[in-house]
Amino acid sequence: MSEQSQPSRRVRLSQRIALFLIRLTGWKLVANLPPTGKFVMVGAPHTSNWDLWHALLIMYGAGIRFNWIGKDTLFRWPLGVLLRRLRGIPVNRRSRTNFVQQVVNLFNERQSLVIAIAPEGTRSRVDGWRTGFYYIALGAEAPIGLGYVDYKKRELGVGGWLTPSGDIEADFAQIKAFYEDKQGRWPKLQGEIKLKAPSIPLHEDGGEVERDE
Repeated sequence: MSEQSQPSRRVRLSQRIALFLIRLTGWKLVANLPPTGKFVMVGAPHTSNWDLWHALLIMYGAGIRFNWIGKDTLFRWPLGVLLRRLRGIPVNRRSRTNFVQQVVNLFNERQSLVIAIAPEGTRSRVDGWRTGFYYIALGAEAPIGLGYVDYKKRELGVGGWLTPSGDIEADFAQIKAFYEDKQGRWPKLQGEIKLKAPSIPLHEDGGEVERDE
């Protein structure tokens, strides 16, 4: 697992405000970012709506402009205009091309792209993490940024990164070691950090089929 601080950049007003708010509330920002403009950013643990607020502080404070993925049906006018301004990217879940490959294609089409994904998928307790984030990074040949919010240490940011090797069990052991001591706002809602056994078939690339719920 690699760690490296990004070189200093010209600080924008939005970044100054975010850094001020982080200090004002007694938190510490960590920004050990991957040395590339393309990566998948994991967000964990996810137990509260407050995590969105902290994610915004990470985005502006660390100077990351990350995107999120949503069903294309959510992006119809007029709501779609707002969702795109909030850096949402629509994906067709009904397409024969699976979700993982669609996001990999987005990485291949762009010179820079950061996609933020919460592997738990919900604020409720889960029995494991979804693996889509891993197979997206593997297919796009992009590192996985380890984003987190630790309420116990009052620390937030990106604590390092991992380049997926294709051995998901070995790589996930490193991911688990990083997140094991991170505490969400509601610790009882944190599930065990382990690979979630898919209840539906896998695609040939190993990614889970995404259902349109």
